Amino acid sequence: MRLLPLAAACAAAVLFASGCATADKAQSCAEATKVISTTVSEIGKVADDPAAMRKKIEDGAADLENMANKAADTTLRDALQGLAESLQKLNVDDANAAVDAAQRVATDGAKYLRQVSEACI
Repeated sequence: MRLLPLAAACAAAVLFASGCATADKAQSCAEATKVISTTVSEIGKVADDPAAMRKKIEDGAADLENMANKAADTTLRDALQGLAESLQKLNVDDANAAVDAAQRVATDGAKYLRQVSEACI
Protein backbone atom coordinates (compact mmCIF):
# COMPACT_ATOMS: atom_id res chain seq x y z
CA MET A 1 0.00 0.00 0.00
CA ARG A 2 2.87 2.39 0.62
CA LEU A 3 4.03 1.91 -2.98
CA LEU A 4 0.96 3.61 -4.39
CA PRO A 5 1.68 7.02 -2.80
CA LEU A 6 5.35 6.66 -3.76
CA ALA A 7 4.42 5.80 -7.34
CA ALA A 8 2.03 8.74 -7.47
CA ALA A 9 4.73 11.04 -6.12
CA CYS A 10 7.20 9.77 -8.72
CA ALA A 11 4.66 10.23 -11.51
CA ALA A 12 3.94 13.75 -10.32
CA ALA A 13 7.67 14.51 -10.25
CA VAL A 14 8.08 13.24 -13.83
CA LEU A 15 5.11 15.28 -15.02
CA PHE A 16 6.40 18.35 -13.24
CA ALA A 17 9.88 17.89 -14.71
CA SER A 18 8.56 17.38 -18.23
CA GLY A 19 6.37 20.43 -17.83
CA CYS A 20 9.43 22.45 -16.83
CA ALA A 21 11.36 21.04 -19.77
CA THR A 22 8.54 22.08 -22.08
CA ALA A 23 8.43 25.54 -20.55
CA ASP A 24 12.22 25.83 -20.81
CA LYS A 25 12.11 24.79 -24.45
CA ALA A 26 9.34 27.27 -25.19
CA GLN A 27 11.40 30.02 -23.53
CA SER A 28 14.50 28.99 -25.50
CA CYS A 29 12.50 28.94 -28.73
CA ALA A 30 11.12 32.40 -28.09
CA GLU A 31 14.55 33.77 -27.24
CA ALA A 32 16.16 32.10 -30.28
CA THR A 33 13.54 33.53 -32.60
CA LYS A 34 14.03 36.98 -31.11
CA VAL A 35 17.84 36.82 -31.33
CA ILE A 36 17.77 35.70 -34.97
CA SER A 37 15.14 38.25 -35.97
CA THR A 38 16.92 41.08 -34.17
CA THR A 39 20.29 40.13 -35.64
CA VAL A 40 18.95 40.01 -39.20
CA SER A 41 17.07 43.28 -38.72
CA GLU A 42 19.99 45.15 -37.17
CA ILE A 43 22.39 44.04 -39.91
CA GLY A 44 19.90 45.01 -42.60
CA LYS A 45 19.54 48.51 -41.14
CA VAL A 46 23.23 49.29 -41.73
CA ALA A 47 23.58 47.92 -45.27
CA ASP A 48 24.83 51.34 -46.40
CA ASP A 49 27.62 51.49 -43.80
CA PRO A 50 30.23 48.69 -44.11
CA ALA A 51 31.99 49.54 -40.83
CA ALA A 52 28.74 49.55 -38.86
CA MET A 53 27.70 46.34 -40.60
CA ARG A 54 30.92 44.59 -39.59
CA LYS A 55 30.20 45.54 -35.97
CA LYS A 56 26.57 44.35 -36.17
CA ILE A 57 27.71 41.08 -37.75
CA GLU A 58 30.29 40.56 -35.02
CA ASP A 59 27.79 41.37 -32.26
CA GLY A 60 25.08 39.25 -33.85
CA ALA A 61 27.37 36.24 -34.21
CA ALA A 62 28.40 36.57 -30.55
CA ASP A 63 24.76 36.78 -29.42
CA LEU A 64 23.86 33.72 -31.50
CA GLU A 65 26.80 31.73 -30.12
CA ASN A 66 25.89 32.66 -26.55
CA MET A 67 22.32 31.55 -27.14
CA ALA A 68 23.51 28.34 -28.81
CA ASN A 69 25.68 27.52 -25.80
CA LYS A 70 22.63 27.80 -23.55
CA ALA A 71 20.25 25.81 -25.74
CA ALA A 72 19.47 22.32 -24.47
CA ASP A 73 17.77 21.24 -27.70
CA THR A 74 20.32 20.02 -30.27
CA THR A 75 18.37 21.19 -33.32
CA LEU A 76 17.89 24.62 -31.79
CA ARG A 77 21.57 24.83 -30.88
CA ASP A 78 22.61 23.76 -34.39
CA ALA A 79 20.41 26.42 -36.01
CA LEU A 80 21.81 29.18 -33.81
CA GLN A 81 25.37 28.02 -34.31
CA GLY A 82 24.81 27.63 -38.05
CA LEU A 83 23.71 31.23 -38.45
CA ALA A 84 26.57 32.44 -36.24
CA GLU A 85 29.05 30.60 -38.45
CA SER A 86 27.39 31.98 -41.58
CA LEU A 87 27.79 35.51 -40.22
CA GLN A 88 31.42 34.94 -39.31
CA LYS A 89 32.19 33.98 -42.92
CA LEU A 90 30.91 37.30 -44.29
CA ASN A 91 33.50 39.76 -45.52
CA VAL A 92 32.27 43.33 -45.67
CA ASP A 93 35.01 45.50 -47.18
CA ASP A 94 32.98 48.02 -49.15
CA ALA A 95 29.45 49.16 -49.97
CA ASN A 96 28.90 46.45 -52.61
CA ALA A 97 30.01 43.74 -50.20
CA ALA A 98 27.70 45.21 -47.55
CA VAL A 99 24.69 44.95 -49.86
CA ASP A 100 25.63 41.38 -50.77
CA ALA A 101 26.10 40.55 -47.08
CA ALA A 102 22.71 42.03 -46.18
CA GLN A 103 21.05 39.82 -48.79
CA ARG A 104 22.96 36.78 -47.54
CA VAL A 105 21.99 37.51 -43.93
CA ALA A 106 18.32 37.82 -44.89
CA THR A 107 18.40 34.52 -46.81
CA ASP A 108 20.33 32.63 -44.14
CA GLY A 109 18.25 34.19 -41.37
CA ALA A 110 15.06 32.88 -42.98
CA LYS A 111 16.64 29.44 -43.38
CA TYR A 112 17.68 29.23 -39.75
CA LEU A 113 14.38 30.65 -38.49
CA ARG A 114 12.68 27.72 -40.27
CA GLN A 115 15.01 25.32 -38.48
CA VAL A 116 14.18 26.95 -35.14
CA SER A 117 10.47 26.69 -35.94
CA GLU A 118 10.86 23.00 -36.73
CA ALA A 119 12.83 22.42 -33.52
CA CYS A 120 10.16 24.19 -31.50
CA ILE A 121 7.10 22.36 -32.78
